[in-house]
Amino acid sequence: MILSTIVLPKIDMAIVIVYIIGIMILGIWAGYRKKASSTQFFLAGRALPWTIIGPGLFCANISTIHLVGLAGDGYRVGLGVGNFEWGASFCLIVLGLVFAPFYFRSKLSTLPEYVERRYCNTTRIILAFIFIGSALLVHIGISLYAGAKVLEQFFGLNMYVSIIGIAIVTAIYTIIGGLRAVMITNVVQVILLLFGSIMLTVLGLLALPEHGIQSLAQLKETVGPLRVTMLQPIRDPQTGAMYDYSWLAMLVGYPVLGIWYWCTDQTIVQNILAAKSEKDGRDGAVFGGFLKILPVFIMVFPGVLAYAMFKDQIGEDHNATLMVLMKNLLPVGLRGLFAAGLLAALMSTIEAALNSTATLTARDIVKHMRPETKDRTLVWIGRVTAGVVILVAMAWSTQGGRFESIFVAINKVPMMFAPAITCIFVLGVLWRRGTSQAAVTALIFNLVVGVIYLLVDIPLIGSEQLVTKGLGIPFMLVGGIFCASCIVIYVVVSLLTPPPSPEQLDNLSWKHPAEIVLSGKLRGITDPRIMSAILFGLMIVLYYVLR
Repeated sequence: MILSTIVLPKIDMAIVIVYIIGIMILGIWAGYRKKASSTQFFLAGRALPWTIIGPGLFCANISTIHLVGLAGDGYRVGLGVGNFEWGASFCLIVLGLVFAPFYFRSKLSTLPEYVERRYCNTTRIILAFIFIGSALLVHIGISLYAGAKVLEQFFGLNMYVSIIGIAIVTAIYTIIGGLRAVMITNVVQVILLLFGSIMLTVLGLLALPEHGIQSLAQLKETVGPLRVTMLQPIRDPQTGAMYDYSWLAMLVGYPVLGIWYWCTDQTIVQNILAAKSEKDGRDGAVFGGFLKILPVFIMVFPGVLAYAMFKDQIGEDHNATLMVLMKNLLPVGLRGLFAAGLLAALMSTIEAALNSTATLTARDIVKHMRPETKDRTLVWIGRVTAGVVILVAMAWSTQGGRFESIFVAINKVPMMFAPAITCIFVLGVLWRRGTSQAAVTALIFNLVVGVIYLLVDIPLIGSEQLVTKGLGIPFMLVGGIFCASCIVIYVVVSLLTPPPSPEQLDNLSWKHPAEIVLSGKLRGITDPRIMSAILFGLMIVLYYVLR
């Protein structure tokens, strides 16, 4: 590796410092504009418009892991990793059309509330702890580690100092301001994030002629056809090994992770729960789907450009891709803006996860066990929870080096629970015969086999990946297998147990799947169903072009 750190000029450091101070002030101001009742703290007073919800969904997902990981895997395997981004567009259509109406009409504060009404109290408690654990381990812990490594490599900052600094800054305005602070600051952060990524892409394209590449045809010839296609083959033609991001693996596995994350995860769906109207919630989901088109072009594609121009500098260390691009392409001033964008991405993920853990603890555990708890006490408990979670996540983040690949690991860890959650939510909304016994059984089954899978396939103790390398099964296919097993268990147990009463299913399940598109009059082009159809058609065209 030729390059170790990027030393920022004083002007760039000033830009980063001004941003950190400014975003803290904005977050605290946004949170204190109104009296902090529990609904205002956890759900921004249920007053968010679709123009805030869309960027909120986008920012809650995009993190420093994505900026570094997408560029790195764009360099390593090409555009195929972008299926994680474009697949999200389809999942957000599902969120807007299938799930959002029930979430909003039920006036939920958390997703475990939904499963309690649809199934039983046991399901709610299991999900609450799963969501808190996933937020702590994945959304916050691994994000802190990745962000600290980036700051360490890019700017020479000590990893532990970086972890502490990032955690403190983000926790302050999230704990004080609540979800309103999260959502308002997201608008600023998405602008920085998009600006920095777009500039990197544009400057990369402009630099191609300097490296003897005059056209897209020459670029394709230089990097190879597999790096410029979204639909990669199932197997490597030379080794016969199955690709992690093949069209089959993504088709089978991504809906499992995607529906869990985009349609049922508290960190994401709390944006919909905070909508000021059902239409705003649905429109916000579709708007987020349009935004998810962008990362393939401005976060993955730069990695392909790096392979064409800087392969000699990066070599096998694909995690250095973004650093090399910054060093070679960005002038003084823009480096500072992009550094601020990196911090924005990292803080967006952490702040959204912190707020969701506070909400889950206060609403699903404390309020559920002690209904008489006052709003002020719930807000205080939520803030204490966020503080405790960030401390535990800081400790866990120091172990991030045990994972072989951070980007793959953050998608493997959810295999412990995502397939069952996808199963019980999808069938719970679409199949009125599903029972509480079936939901609990599917969750327990997935947790057991999921833990076993992670122990044998993520090298926490040993170094051998027994499933991925030993059996040659990509982790995305494993998710599909787990989900199919959960569906079979769910259906069988449901048919063997008494059905739920019709009253229990009111406002919790569609009477017929056709209602999803046929219920209510169409309200012109702004109708969520029309916009979803436009987004769906656009995605098909994009896949055809980059097939």
